[in-house]
Order: sequence, then structure tokens, then C-alpha cells
Amino acid sequence: MSEEMLEAYIKSYIEKQNHSEIIFHWQGGEPTLLGVNFFRDVVRLQKKYRPNGVTIENNLQTNGTLLNDEWGKFLSKNNFMVGLSIDGPEMIHNTYRTNRAGRGTFRQTMKGVEVLHKHNVNFATLTCVNNISGANPLQVYRFLRDEVRSPQMQFIPIVEPKSFRDTAPQHWPDSEVLFQGMPETEPNHPNSIVEAWCVSPSQWGTFLCTVFDEWLENDIGKINVPYFEACVETWMGRVNPLCTLAPMCGKGLAIEHNGDVFACDHYVYPQYKLGNIKDEALDDMQFSAGQEEFGRAKEASLPKQCRQCTYQFACFGECPKNRFTKTLEGEVGLNYLCAGWKQFFSHIDPYISMIVATMGYPIHKGVNSEAMQIKFK
Repeated sequence: MSEEMLEAYIKSYIEKQNHSEIIFHWQGGEPTLLGVNFFRDVVRLQKKYRPNGVTIENNLQTNGTLLNDEWGKFLSKNNFMVGLSIDGPEMIHNTYRTNRAGRGTFRQTMKGVEVLHKHNVNFATLTCVNNISGANPLQVYRFLRDEVRSPQMQFIPIVEPKSFRDTAPQHWPDSEVLFQGMPETEPNHPNSIVEAWCVSPSQWGTFLCTVFDEWLENDIGKINVPYFEACVETWMGRVNPLCTLAPMCGKGLAIEHNGDVFACDHYVYPQYKLGNIKDEALDDMQFSAGQEEFGRAKEASLPKQCRQCTYQFACFGECPKNRFTKTLEGEVGLNYLCAGWKQFFSHIDPYISMIVATMGYPIHKGVNSEAMQIKFK
């Protein structure tokens, strides 16, 4: 991103916010490749355009391999929140996390972990749950807890249809959408519709259930697992704070290095391009009719099976990018991970209900009518 583009983005983003706290998210291939000086410019420009009384925060997602003391001092001094990509112990992490030479990056990432701790940088771990890590939930969780000493763990299910680079699921021909549970929906099937490294629905459900049990027994109140914390809020009748599980999405735009703006970082397809920050105001794109339609389609496009599900209130069909299977009735739009999510929600239901009751709140398991009336802007 050029200096002119960077300044235009920061200025526009700040000017259109009406909150006392503004958060910038920096992610991509690997943001630290831009160098510390790029982010020094970021902080300088943010200070230049920051209104009085407004706090600006920065979230940086990185694989940690380039972190050193210079980075550590900068991140700590400027209160950056770091999302560190690490998938588990060395053998698990190195399965898919390799450099251009094909060598595993685990040791470099762990050096980055030590930099974060040395300089007291706030961080969370971002762990991809794939076919390998998904089969080892306790090993992954305990490693993150005991070796990485992660205060917050985000688990990301890896679901990539073989055609994901070309077409969003919403534009697949109905004839190419398979029924949930068919053998070809499993990653290990030779004719699978998903890549071999994906987590399967049953793996995902078992992974979450196993990690939840370990967290509940030993780490509740000490380690923040957003999926679990969000469920507590949802069982209290509040809107889920995670876009993947909320009734509406569309608030997380993706801005490319050339200024192109897309509806979501999972929808960087031509038909979801909103414009370019060189030509249009960011808020005009963010709150456009087309983007609102995109955000509300998350709930509006739910198949009947989802609407009749006991746990619709907790899930709302999860992320639309994963909705590429058919219900038993032949309706398209069912989430690939549906069986896993349902396994997880039914498993945690009594425990989350108990936590909510212990906190003194009424338990609310159902679609919140107020949540459905949320204004997009």
C-alpha cells in the first residue's frame, strides 16, 4: 500500500467513526513484511487525524517469525494487540506452516512468542483447526496453555471447498451442491468437495467439546476462549459478539493494498467488490444498500432446517462462506460444519445454562426478536 493510499485510508476510516474507541485491524499475507517503519507511519497518521477524546487501538495478525526486540518494543510502546498464528506443538504446526523452502516455521514462531512475553505485548493465539490439529484437541489446547502461555485462544475451523478460489458458495449451481453427510463431503474422500487438509464436521464438534471440557474444569476465568465466552452472552439473550455466530454480518470489510474494498475478507470476489477508497468514501461503501443486503442475507437465507433448529439462536447458520451443502429436504445453504456445531451446542448447553444461572441472569435460549431488529449502520 502506497503512503498516499495509507493516509487516505486512515483519514477516511477515522473521520467516519462515531465511537470513542476506534480499532484498526492489520492482516494479510504477513503484515510484518512491511517492516516496523510502515507501522510507525501508521501510528503517526492515526495521531494526526485522531479527534480529541478518541482512543485508537491496533490489532496486528502475524505468524511471529519476524518478531524481534525492535518489533517487541514498538508493539508494547504503542499498545498493539497481536494475534499470533500458531497451530499447536511442533509436529502439528509444521504440517502446514512452512516457509518458501518447505521447512517448518515452528521454532521461529516460538521465538516470536518469547519476544511478546519479554516485552509484555498483549496477544491472543489464532489456531487453525485442520485435519491434523482437529484430531488432537487436548494436545493443541494444553500446548497453547502451558508452552505458549496464551491468555486468549481463537480457534478457526479450516473449511475450503475445492472451488473456493473461483466462486463463492452462494453462486454454485444447485446441481453441484451435495447433501449433508454424503461421503463426498468428507475431506478424506478421493472425490471430496473440500480440500484434504480441512477439518471434518465431526472433528470440529469433538474438538470444541473436548477443549470446552478441559477449559471448564481447569481454566474458566483464567483463559479467554471467545467461542465459549460468546455462548455465555448468547444464553443470556444478548447478541453474539462474533460475526460468524451473530444474526447479521457485513461489518468487517476487507481493504486490499490497492485500495479495493470488498464485503468481507472471505468474499474477495468481483461480485462483492464495493469500490475503491480512492474513488468513494469508506462509509458510503460500508453502509451501502448492497452491503446491508449482504449482511442481512446471513439470516434471511437460512434453510428451513436451520430455522427449526433448537440452536438457531446460538449459530444463525455460522459463516455464509461455509454454507455449501443441502439439507435432507434438498434445500441449499446448509453449513458444512452444521453437525459439528450442533454437537458442540448440545454438549455445552447444560453447563452454559448453569453458568448463566449462577451469574444471576435468566436463561434465554431462543431467537432474540430485538437482535433481529438491529440497525445495520
